[in-house]
Amino acid sequence: MPTLLPLQPIQLYQPCDPEQFGFQTTAELEDLAEIIGQMRAMDAVRFGAGIRREGYNLFVLGPAGMGKRSMVRQVLEQRARDERQPSDWCYINNFAKPHQPQALRLPPGKGAELRRHMAQLVEDLRTAIPALFESDEYRAKTEAIQEAFNKRREQAFKEVGDEAEKQEIVLLRTPDGFAFAPTRNHEVIPPDEYDKLPEEEKRRVEAMIAGLQERLEKILRQMPQWRKERHEQVKQLNRETTLSAVVHLVNELREAYADLPEVLKYLDLVQQDMVENADDFRKQEESATFAGMTMVTHQTFHRYQVNVLVTHDATPGAPIVSEDNPTYSNLVGRVEHTAQFGALVTDFTMIKPGVLHRANGGYLLLDVRKVLVQPFAWEALKRALQSREIRIESLGQMYSLVSTVSLEPEPIPLDTKVVLFGDRLFYYLLQEYDPEFDELFKVAADFEDRIERSADTHLLYARLISTLTRKEGLQPFDRGAVARVIEHSARLAGDAQRLSTHMRSVADLLLEADYWAREAGREVVDTAAVQQAIDTHIHRQDRLRARLYEEILRDTLMISTEGAVAGQVNGLSVIELGEFAFAQPTRITATTRLGDGELVNIEREVKLSGAIHSKGVLILSSFLAARYARNQPLAFSASLVFEQSYGFVEGDSASLAELCALLSNLADAPIRQSLAVTGSVNQFGQVQAIGAVNEKIEGFFDICAARGLTGEQGVLIPAANVKHLMLRRNVVEAAEAGRFRIYAVENADQAVALLTGVPAGEADASGNYPEGSVNRRVAARLAELSEIRKSFARQIKETVGKEKERD
Repeated sequence: MPTLLPLQPIQLYQPCDPEQFGFQTTAELEDLAEIIGQMRAMDAVRFGAGIRREGYNLFVLGPAGMGKRSMVRQVLEQRARDERQPSDWCYINNFAKPHQPQALRLPPGKGAELRRHMAQLVEDLRTAIPALFESDEYRAKTEAIQEAFNKRREQAFKEVGDEAEKQEIVLLRTPDGFAFAPTRNHEVIPPDEYDKLPEEEKRRVEAMIAGLQERLEKILRQMPQWRKERHEQVKQLNRETTLSAVVHLVNELREAYADLPEVLKYLDLVQQDMVENADDFRKQEESATFAGMTMVTHQTFHRYQVNVLVTHDATPGAPIVSEDNPTYSNLVGRVEHTAQFGALVTDFTMIKPGVLHRANGGYLLLDVRKVLVQPFAWEALKRALQSREIRIESLGQMYSLVSTVSLEPEPIPLDTKVVLFGDRLFYYLLQEYDPEFDELFKVAADFEDRIERSADTHLLYARLISTLTRKEGLQPFDRGAVARVIEHSARLAGDAQRLSTHMRSVADLLLEADYWAREAGREVVDTAAVQQAIDTHIHRQDRLRARLYEEILRDTLMISTEGAVAGQVNGLSVIELGEFAFAQPTRITATTRLGDGELVNIEREVKLSGAIHSKGVLILSSFLAARYARNQPLAFSASLVFEQSYGFVEGDSASLAELCALLSNLADAPIRQSLAVTGSVNQFGQVQAIGAVNEKIEGFFDICAARGLTGEQGVLIPAANVKHLMLRRNVVEAAEAGRFRIYAVENADQAVALLTGVPAGEADASGNYPEGSVNRRVAARLAELSEIRKSFARQIKETVGKEKERD
C-alpha cells in the first residue's frame, strides 16, 4: 500500500480571484432582478400565482433568512399591478332582522363614498325634518285634523243633547263624565222634588234617560276609533311631511348609484325606515330616570350608517397583505361589544374586518408557524378556503363560553391566493398529518439553500452584493471585498464548490463590514473590513468555545497531542449553539478481552447515545466479523467510550475513530496522539463523508497551535470531504509550511496505517496478511483468543465428563 501524502494547500481552500472581475467597486454594477439559483422555486411561485383554480394556494418552504418573502412579494407585486382592483365590502343594517347584518358589494372606492353620503343624508335630515315639523304649514294641518276631530265629537254630543232637550232631559258634563237629569221649564228638577213625582212619571223619565244613555254610550264607544283615526291622520301627515324631505335627498343618492341595484334596494329600505321613524329625527334627545338620576340620551342613527370593512383607493391592482399576528379574530374578523347599563351590546357598526377581508381579491402572506401556534387559526383558515367565504363567528358563541347577544353577519365570498412561508419540516408534517393540507396547498415553492459555484455565479453574486449595498445605503465594496464575501459564502455553505443563498447571513456580513470600513474612515469597503466583520462576529459568540479549549489546554479535559497510546484516539465532534458551531476534540478509548463477540457501546448503555451513533457501532461489529471471523466466531468482547463526555452523543462521524481504536488495541499498535480522526465507516471499511469538516479540522488545529505546532500534528478526514474544505487562512498557512497536515483517507486501512505508523496490510489470495502488518496482528490476536476460548471449552467439557464418571 503506497504511503498516503497530506493534502496540498490548494486543496484546503478554494479562493475567489478578484482579478476575474471587470469592475473596481460594486457601484459600477447593475442591480440583480431576482435571487440567484432559485429558478425552480420562482417558476413555482409564478405558476401558483397565475393559476386561478380552487386549492392552488402556495407553500413557500426553505430555511429562514433566505429572502423568500421579499422575492415572492416582488413577483406578486409585478403580477398584481396588472390585475383588476377588487370590490369594496360593507355591512349594512338588516331592517327586517337586525341581528343578521347584510353584506354589500360595491365597486372599488364606492364603499367610503356611500358611507359619506349616508352620513350626510342623516345630517341633512336631522336639520330638515325638525324644520318641517315646526313650520306653519304643518302646524295648520295638524290643527285642522284636531279641529275636525273636536267638531265631530261636539256634533255627536250636541245631537244627543238636542234629543234629550226635546224630552225635557238635559245632558250634563261633570268632572267624572256625562250625566242626564230631568228638567221642568228648562230647569233641572232638584232631587227632593223628583222624589215627590208620581211613580209612573218617574218610570217614564227613567226610560227616556236609559234610551239617551244607550245612545251616549254608543258615541263614547266610537270615541277611541275616532281618536285612532285622528292619530292615523296625524301619522299619515307626519309620514307625508317626512317623505317630502327624505325623497328629495334620497333621490339625489339614487341618481349617484343608478347602476348599482343593491344600493338602490338598500336606499328604498332606508327611506321606508326613515319615514316610519320620523319621531327619531323630531325628538333627538330623550330623558329617562334611572336609580334616581335623570339621564339624557341622544339619537345616534346607527342603523343608517354604512360599516365599510374594506375599501380601495385609486391605486390599481390587487392587494398584497401580510399578517404578523394571525390570531383567529385577526384572520376572519370579529364583532366587538360595548357596555351599556351593565350589559354588553353590539350592532352591525361594530363588525371589524380580518386580514382575509383585506386580502380578498388579492394575495395573503402568512407565516405557517405563527398560524399553527394560534388557537383555532389554522382551522379557520382552512374552513374559509374550503367554503370560499369569510364567516365571522364569535368563538365565545361557538363554544358557549359567553351568553352575550351577538350578531350573525352574512358571509362574504372569498377569492384570495394564500401564500404560506415556513420551514420544510412544517410542510412535510402537514402533508403527513393533515389530510386537508394537500387539497388546499397544491403548489410548493422549494427554495435552494445553496447554488453551484462558478465564474458566472461569482459575477451574479457580485451583482447581488451591489444590490444589497444600494438597498441598505452601504458604501460600495471593492472587488477584493466581493471576493472575500464569496469565499465566506462558500464556507457558510460548507462546500468549496457551492455558495450559500442564505441572504440574511450575507446581508449581515455586508452591514458589519460597512460599519468597520466607516470606523476606519474608508469610503470603500475592502477585504480587511470584510475579514474584520467575520472575525468580530465569531468573537462575539465563541465564549463557550474559548472556555472549552482553555480546559483542554489546562489538562482538565484530557486531550493528548503528542506521544502514542494503544486503544486511544482523538475523535472530533461538533457543538452547535444557534448559528455558531465549533469542534470539540474528544478522547475515544477501546478495550478488548476474551468474550463472545459482544461490542459494548458504553454511551448507549447509559442512554447517552443516539440511534445513528449506535448504528455506527453495530456496523463496526459487522466489519470486524466479516474481515477477521468468516470461519470462526469472534472470541472477544470490546468496550467503546467517549471519555469525559457528559452529554448526548449522536451521529456516526466517530465510527472511523472508534474502529481505529479497536484495531489498535487488538494489534497492540499505539496510535499517534498528534493526529485526530473524523469520518464514518461502512461494513466494508470504506470511509464516508461527514458534516462540519472545516470546524472539526480547525478545532484540533487550535489546540495544537496553542501547545505549539511540531509538524507531526494533523487530522484525518474522509476523501469525500476534500471538496468541502474552506479552511481558515492560518490553517492553510500552517499546512503550506508543513507544520500541520491534513490527510484524506478512503478506507480504514489507510487510516490505521497513518495513525499507527504500521502498514495495515492487504490479504493475499489465501486471505493471509503480511507479517507485522496491523491486520496480521489483529487476526493473530483474535485467533489466540479463539484458541483460549476453545481451550476453556475443552477443560469445561473434560471437567463435566469426570464429574459424570464419579457419579
